[in-house]
Amino acid sequence: MAKDKKDLPKGIYKRGGVFWIRYAGLDGKIVFESAKQGDRSGTRVQDAEALLHERKADVGRGKQPEIRKKIPNITFKALSVEYLQWAKRQRSFPQKETLVKQLVTIFGAYPLRAFNSRLLEQYQTERMEKGNKLVKVKPQGGNKPATINRHVATIKAMFTKAVEWELVEEDVLKKVRKVKLLEENNRRLRYLSKEECQALVGECRGHLRPIVIMALNTGMRRGEILSLKWDNVDMKHGFFLLDKTKNGERREIPINGTLRATLAGIPRRLDLPHVFINPDTDLPYGDIKNAFNRALRKAGIRDFHFHDLRHTFASHLVMGGQDITTVKDLLGHKTLTMTLRYSHLAPAHTVKAVELLDSILNENADYTKTRQFGEK
Repeated sequence: MAKDKKDLPKGIYKRGGVFWIRYAGLDGKIVFESAKQGDRSGTRVQDAEALLHERKADVGRGKQPEIRKKIPNITFKALSVEYLQWAKRQRSFPQKETLVKQLVTIFGAYPLRAFNSRLLEQYQTERMEKGNKLVKVKPQGGNKPATINRHVATIKAMFTKAVEWELVEEDVLKKVRKVKLLEENNRRLRYLSKEECQALVGECRGHLRPIVIMALNTGMRRGEILSLKWDNVDMKHGFFLLDKTKNGERREIPINGTLRATLAGIPRRLDLPHVFINPDTDLPYGDIKNAFNRALRKAGIRDFHFHDLRHTFASHLVMGGQDITTVKDLLGHKTLTMTLRYSHLAPAHTVKAVELLDSILNENADYTKTRQFGEK
């Protein structure tokens, strides 16, 4: 039976259904602290006695006790506001902002403490199978593992900051981190033949034509092309200098003859810094998807995305005999892992390698005089 208030040990009292402790800190000030700490429920006098003993022992050793702050149970939507404010400093903020807003439509009303591995694993499964069952929207089909992984990775990053900002307990983050990312199928390698490249460029109109030519001849990403400024173009020495790339490193890309002629045909506005400007808005082009898809249809090309122009650039370099390391540098990959996906396109190199081995191991050897099995 719980003790009556007047029978409680010195330094312990009860408020509501929870026991509290009272002791003097190192500075002599009286500290009031709830006994609900760690795995203690705080509803037993034994919890309070054990905690009070720990606190007094810390003070006796000259150590100021670390009091666990009471963390409010905020929602995912509230966290998203704090997180997006912090993420504004990142280069990928526009993409991250769009992704976080999508997550808010699904988890916005969920308290942070409601997140666990089961909730997120259920989310992974339902996104794969039906699209978005957690929100009341008629699904258009499941998402690819890569898309779902970006969502889960973003949630993990948000909870990491939430713990750092003392918006949620670390135990919740541990549950979120237990969720494993789905296995992705990154084997898709779609690239255009020489004839398809020419057909596509021939169907591109207006601003789209130089953009596609640049993608085919540099391997630059769409965002890198659309954000390109004239200050990044060194026609004298013949290269593009990209300061803001996906991996955060500077990259130089040579300008070939086709690109020189293409750039010469683009009118330059001295009052505007970007190479590709929408004349209707005086701003860089933000979306070329419709124009690009229209050109693909006219050229009779199917199952192709703008990013595949980057694959086309790399594939033809490898098939032309360029070494993988050079292709890696041109693409801006940090390691060879991503670039090695193109290595199978260089069969001539494997043939030359085996021929070289033949000249090393078998030079002056006569294998025509072979013994029969069992012959001494």
